[in-house]
Amino acid sequence: MATYGTIPTASGESSPLDFISRAKARGRSALATLRSWREMVHFHAFSLPLSLGDSYLRIRTNAGYFAMNYAIVVLLIVFLSLLWHPISLIAFVVAMVAWLFLYFLRDEPITVLGRTINDLYILIALSVLTLVLLLLTDATANILISLLIAVVVVLLHALFRRTDDHFLDEEAVGPGGWYAAIGESGGPSRKS
Repeated sequence: MATYGTIPTASGESSPLDFISRAKARGRSALATLRSWREMVHFHAFSLPLSLGDSYLRIRTNAGYFAMNYAIVVLLIVFLSLLWHPISLIAFVVAMVAWLFLYFLRDEPITVLGRTINDLYILIALSVLTLVLLLLTDATANILISLLIAVVVVLLHALFRRTDDHFLDEEAVGPGGWYAAIGESGGPSRKS
């Protein structure tokens, strides 16, 4: 039996304890990209960008370097905005559980009536489900405003946080890295 995820199962059938241990291992690997919060808010690492090009490079580099931190910030802001809408908060938690079990933590592809469901269809279905659940709770304006605030907070941090003290892995800044800031020498740009 071929494994679908990165952590293979020992046998064809997995117990709830196996699932929990795999989920913990995947959570640890995802959180391994989390940067230190102290490094993220280091006071002396903030300055005005020198040019429009420098602004673009800072946002691009910081978006990759602090990606997990930014995701947590966005989720936290949305979560906090839903505290005053308990029904929306419950819908948000239900949607997050569905995402965890059906998309992020599963080992094998989902099969329905003997047919394997493509990941793209699962992604689309979960996105639509999340949107419908949150829109039905009548907190649409609240959610959109909190997402806008979160995007502004992330963009402002990425714009003003210098990148000269980032120590990215070689594979992350290589030519194939989507967020690599490539300077004239072909290596990562250290200009800030």
